[in-house]
Amino acid sequence: MTPTLRELTPEQALKHLELLFTRHPDGLLQGDHPALAPGPGDELAETRPYVVGDDVRRMDWNATARTTVPHVRLTLADRELTTWIVLDASASMDFGTARMEKRDLAVGAAAAVAFLTERSGNRLGAIFSGSGPGGHPQGRRGTGPHGIRRIPPRTGRQHLLTILRAALDRPRVAPGVPADTLADALGVLRALPDRGGLVAVVSDFLETGWERPLRTVARRHQVLAIETVDPRELELPAVGLLTVMDPETGRRREVPTHARKFRDRYAEAALEQRALIKRTIHRAGAAHLRLRTDRDWVRDVVKYVEDQRRRAGGGAA
Repeated sequence: MTPTLRELTPEQALKHLELLFTRHPDGLLQGDHPALAPGPGDELAETRPYVVGDDVRRMDWNATARTTVPHVRLTLADRELTTWIVLDASASMDFGTARMEKRDLAVGAAAAVAFLTERSGNRLGAIFSGSGPGGHPQGRRGTGPHGIRRIPPRTGRQHLLTILRAALDRPRVAPGVPADTLADALGVLRALPDRGGLVAVVSDFLETGWERPLRTVARRHQVLAIETVDPRELELPAVGLLTVMDPETGRRREVPTHARKFRDRYAEAALEQRALIKRTIHRAGAAHLRLRTDRDWVRDVVKYVEDQRRRAGGGAA
């Protein structure tokens, strides 16, 4: 199992993440952008048969008509890639009841994206919503201490580590309606003049209002939505009367967890919510990866990369 980050100093955590993704024994996590989010590029490479989950916008209708079998176009990724990491730093990301909090899981996911896309000439930038003191207000309401922070894209390992250090050091956010939301962070990215690249959005997607901005960003960029989940968000333990709080609004409520029917209704509603998030991400034209605080997230990232490579090669098992 992968160690947690909360017990390490920021320096130790950075070193740990660097070792995870630069010396992984199976060699899967070594600077491979197409393994994250295959999508359109500048140069046509080849076609292959369509498999479930492929982006229908890449359908090759000539090959489909010629072979009577649905085919999709494969393209070569840009030689110089700009990757943006959009990190949700809202109060709900400070929650965790398993091996780590979602904020730690989000940093790990950001590290995976950063090291996977690190190649000579590639640039990495970051946008943090609710980044706290020291942030650079860029959003519509980013004027308070929890403004959106934007780190311009640059090349180099030191810049990569600077972004991860900023993610590790971001302060906790008090519960309540956030001054700046994930939608605001995506709006900052949408307004930038950069050409299309890769955008990794790391969030629990429990806010509302991000759906349309995500769809707009996905029109110009390849987007990978990394969803962070804690097991207590999916089902409740039977511990009697439990006081719970919505970190996004600050509202408190007492819930009767001793009642089996109540717990079943909660679990059913949670599954529906997660299914809706997944459908919304796919409808926006983004790839989707779900990571959990009670699982070995590195192993799940590796599995995702393996699946993407099989799909790109047309040899899905």
